[in-house]
Amino acid sequence: MTDPTFPLSRRGDVLPEEADRLREEQPVARVRTMTGDPAWLVSSYALAKQVLEDERFSLKDTANPGVPRQYALTIPPEVVNNMGNINSAGLRNAVMKTLSPRADKELDGWLQAQAHRLIDTLVEQGAPAELRDGFTEPYSAALHCRLLGIPTDDWRRLMAGIDVAFLTSPVPFEGAAPNWYKDLGYMVGRLNADPEPEEGLLGRFVELRRSPEVSDRVGDELLATVALSLFGAGAVSTSSFLLHAIIYLARQPELAERLRREPALIGRAVDELLRVNLSIGDALPRIALADVRLGDVQVKEGELVLVLVEGANYDPAVFPEPERIDFDRTDNPHLAFGAGRHFCPASALGRTHAEIAITALVERLPGLRLALPAEQLAWRPGFIKRLPERLPVVW
Repeated sequence: MTDPTFPLSRRGDVLPEEADRLREEQPVARVRTMTGDPAWLVSSYALAKQVLEDERFSLKDTANPGVPRQYALTIPPEVVNNMGNINSAGLRNAVMKTLSPRADKELDGWLQAQAHRLIDTLVEQGAPAELRDGFTEPYSAALHCRLLGIPTDDWRRLMAGIDVAFLTSPVPFEGAAPNWYKDLGYMVGRLNADPEPEEGLLGRFVELRRSPEVSDRVGDELLATVALSLFGAGAVSTSSFLLHAIIYLARQPELAERLRREPALIGRAVDELLRVNLSIGDALPRIALADVRLGDVQVKEGELVLVLVEGANYDPAVFPEPERIDFDRTDNPHLAFGAGRHFCPASALGRTHAEIAITALVERLPGLRLALPAEQLAWRPGFIKRLPERLPVVW
């Protein structure tokens, strides 16, 4: 019998039927990735958490030559371990300050103004409106431009680079390397602009370059790589999550109506929408650094392990009635931000970003619903996220 292929369905509004079956019957299952490599797919909550928290399962080693892969690398191997680069170069404090919502006292008000400005345009143009290009991408990208200290008007060219950088392909393709180096060149240029950047992460990096303790260990390319990686990972993750959240609210209008009536629920609501969202798509990869027992399976050193986040987040052993979106769910240890050493350092920022956007949308667009049958949404193939190409809505 041949190993089943991975990834699962690209449709992001319906839990893949294999997720429940695998978790119940084979929580550590042998699969074959799109590159043809064998891997172990982990789909229960307990085992997923074990993998994410055990440092014998490594993220950075997924970029090593000769290891089994999910898909061909489209970015330089050293970028895969971006947080490792940050720690080893002494840049962690600058990055963590940038990713903290508390570091920018004006951020909440600025995000609210951005959300309402975009909604003003949607309302002025009238329904139907397309929310990916008209709201989620400009809103999310603008935030990350502000975090980095680059012009907000440059958001579209950087998001276009993400469209190539995060493609998933069984083999390398021609445009991957020039796409990366084009955007890296842009970021080096912003780092060395005249006048020098004073705001955001690039402003902090300029200050660090003047420090003798750091300057001899970092070059412009490393600094630009860190900045570009944070923009890419952050903008695509926050934008795609918002798209999924909007789809759920549009299809279950009673949820949006409850948030309008009880705005204090927004924190719990965002956590629940994070739990049920299917945006991650391709699982979280790790390479085993030693032989490790995982459930009934002995994973061998050098093997690829894939954590199926939607399997874990819909595990009824942890989340009663997992397919029901429950804003009263108080115990919600979902894995949407990962776990362990690679827990997303921008989780607080991501929650703030989502809470402000969703609050604005449910207040300003009562009756928000999809403008077409959900079955007609076109989900992007071959991308690191499950992403609808467009999200037309009416209200």
